[in-house]
Amino acid sequence: MRKPILSSPLRSVYVSGLLGCSFLLTACGALRDDEGRPLTTLNPKGKQAQRIDDLATPVFIVAAVVFVLVEGGVLYMAWRFRRRKDDVDGELEPIQNHGNPKLEWAWTIAPAILLLGLGLMNVRTIWQLEEVPKDHMTVEVYGQQWWWEFRYDTDNDGKADIITANQMVVPVGKHVELTIRSNDVIHSFWIPALNGKKDAVPGHSNKWSLQADEEGLFQGTCTEYCGLSHAYMRMEVKAVSPAKYEEWVDAQTTKASVPPASDTLATQGYEEFKTNCANCHQVNGESFKFAEKTDGKPNLDYGGADHPLISGNAPNLTHLMSRNKFAGNLFDLYTTDPNTGETVPDDSVLGSWLRDPGAMKPAAADQNRGMPNLNLSQEQIDALVAYLHTLK
Repeated sequence: MRKPILSSPLRSVYVSGLLGCSFLLTACGALRDDEGRPLTTLNPKGKQAQRIDDLATPVFIVAAVVFVLVEGGVLYMAWRFRRRKDDVDGELEPIQNHGNPKLEWAWTIAPAILLLGLGLMNVRTIWQLEEVPKDHMTVEVYGQQWWWEFRYDTDNDGKADIITANQMVVPVGKHVELTIRSNDVIHSFWIPALNGKKDAVPGHSNKWSLQADEEGLFQGTCTEYCGLSHAYMRMEVKAVSPAKYEEWVDAQTTKASVPPASDTLATQGYEEFKTNCANCHQVNGESFKFAEKTDGKPNLDYGGADHPLISGNAPNLTHLMSRNKFAGNLFDLYTTDPNTGETVPDDSVLGSWLRDPGAMKPAAADQNRGMPNLNLSQEQIDALVAYLHTLK
């Protein structure tokens, strides 16, 4: 009979080592915040996140104390009453007791009181997270494979005045009430520095809230497995001063304009956008009309590429260049010029995306999930990049 390569104890050590390395590699690839640290709830930057931290800290302390006492007692008794080499069976056997009612009552009542206290703390925190002050703003959040959409009704008329993607802009110190929905499968919205997780469920609305206490960028991600590019479904909250927020609202409610005729490359890109992109991506202020076929259906001939979606089912690009990133908040829109040190649009990343989006972010374009490869020429790509630069 063939002997195993490793004995049972060595095999256990080997397997444990592999599992440990796997966890370390997972941590190395974790999504990180702007300070290079993995996303964590232990660094609260808002009212709701602080309340969660205020709950987690005492719970952790209690759990740590209980662990030390119980495990310490177990280890002490295992050592104190260990069997010695010179022991004779039955000679040093401790006194046997049927039970100790006082001790049994103590270890029943004490944990019950402890759990009751922790439970009341949990209930209080849940109620606090549900509080909505009168002076608040609302944002609708839509999760879809594999990006996030944010809609703002700035004049409270029931219609979205601002539709943007992947980056939510909020004023510092303002309570933001979120209505979270999904357009396809279950997602989960999580900005750990500002609040906990809340699912986005098809056909159902979930209420959630956040408030940033300081200016900055707060990273988040989808935490419910939702398909091929789940790991690349990210988002961020940009907290700015109230004055800057009003400036942002004014800019976002300004409609896009057609590039001037003098900018020939951007004008060409505008025409390419109408032909290749406008069936999925909306640009507010432009009415993209397609040539009609004899059967009354729009002409969707994109050089052989399947493109059956309707405008609005992909990120709204009206003010694309006002954001930091694109494609599920995955790729930077700007870079630093090594010669001047200035921040400039990153044409290479946008160009690579237009050339072959599936190579940069896995998609299921044949199932209308993710951006398809439109088989664009380099000339078309250069023109589209020039046009996208005008969407500020």
